Amino acid sequence: MENITVKEIVEATGGILLCGDDTKVIRSFSIDSRQGDEDSIFVPIIGENVDAHKFIDSALKINGATFTSEHDSAVGAKPWIKVDDTVEAMQKLGTYYRNRMNLPVVAVTGSVGKTTTREMIGTALASQKRVFQTIGNQNSQIGVPLTLSRMTPEDEVAVLEIGMSERGQIEKLTKMIRPNIAVVTMIGVSHIAQLKTRENICLEKMDIVKGLPEDGLVFLNGDDAFLAPYRGKLSHKTFFYGMDRNCDYRAENVEVGGGQTRFVFFYKEGGEEKHFPVILGTMGVHNVRNALVALGVSHQMGLNVKEAAKALETFHGQRQQMHRLKSCTLIDDTYNASPDSMKASVNVLSSMEGVKGRRIAALADMLELGEQEKEYHYEVGAYIARTKVDEVAVYGELSKEIIRGVTENSDSIVTKYFSTREELASYLHREIRPEDVLLLKGSNGMKLKEIVDTFTKEE
Repeated sequence: MENITVKEIVEATGGILLCGDDTKVIRSFSIDSRQGDEDSIFVPIIGENVDAHKFIDSALKINGATFTSEHDSAVGAKPWIKVDDTVEAMQKLGTYYRNRMNLPVVAVTGSVGKTTTREMIGTALASQKRVFQTIGNQNSQIGVPLTLSRMTPEDEVAVLEIGMSERGQIEKLTKMIRPNIAVVTMIGVSHIAQLKTRENICLEKMDIVKGLPEDGLVFLNGDDAFLAPYRGKLSHKTFFYGMDRNCDYRAENVEVGGGQTRFVFFYKEGGEEKHFPVILGTMGVHNVRNALVALGVSHQMGLNVKEAAKALETFHGQRQQMHRLKSCTLIDDTYNASPDSMKASVNVLSSMEGVKGRRIAALADMLELGEQEKEYHYEVGAYIARTKVDEVAVYGELSKEIIRGVTENSDSIVTKYFSTREELASYLHREIRPEDVLLLKGSNGMKLKEIVDTFTKEE
């Protein structure tokens, strides 16, 4: 944040200054009492297990000010601001700062592919604009205001990611960031344990349009069975992207191989359909759709789409990292997992060309899938049975269903089950060969990243 005083913070949050100098300038948030500086304001968050208000005194040894919802008085040189809810105050301040930034904002949500899509849009736009992006995965009720606070007047466009875990959160976030362009990637089953049905998930994701101005634009995945029916039903101008012939931005002749993905990009300009070839620096048919919306957003923002496409040739992103190690070729897609993203990763593994060894999928449980969690894991296994994967090694109670899905639909794929992550890691290190390609994929809580680290740290 730039040039935000304590007085402005009090006004933006509806708080009360208990003590301290209201002319002090604040430049950032701190949500960890051990971090920050004299220009940051500490936000004591009340969590399930810990109320961070008890750390205010130690936080103020580092930070320049603090919020509080549990004190009615305070003394000292550093500002204490009394608010009803510290997280809500953080959100209000993030909104206040966003409103001071006169730049277009692209907001991205969806069950799968938010981060990669956001990164691709950012890469395409950065070919011709100074772009600010969500840092890491800060797309939550706390992460979004943290992200907003880091925007600067020098930024020309922002590409922000918004996520949710329960009903009502997308509307709150989209009204906070006020996007000019909204993107919905697809409707899957992530968080179905909380929202019960995919229809409810779709309704929640589509709340992203509630923060748009009247002249705002919407981009929807035209290949998604839940999003395609929105054609002609939104008041905002809407563009569809995908493989379907009716999409405004579509791809044909998709080819995956050699660490790249190639396709022909079709779009309309001046009433005339145009097309040209595009090369992505990453693999997977699912990444074609990510690229299509990146090019579509660039086009609607008036940028040169061929320059934007050129920038995607070197795109890799923070998901599906490929490491060419001495021990094997390793695909690290351990950040998170859902049935759709699991299938997409397996498809990348299956489509790799020139593999002299085995294609091995090391998988773990997909979490938070609700009452049908076993069926979703079996579905992934049945999907793998139709691919070129040679071996599936899993750990986790639910992943037994992946094995069952494989074995009941394929006689050729080798399957291995391990009761612990350590046993899986030991097996992989013992059996892996330099010619093999190894995919590691599972929900973040299953900590497969620790196995990735054991491979990469060796080299």
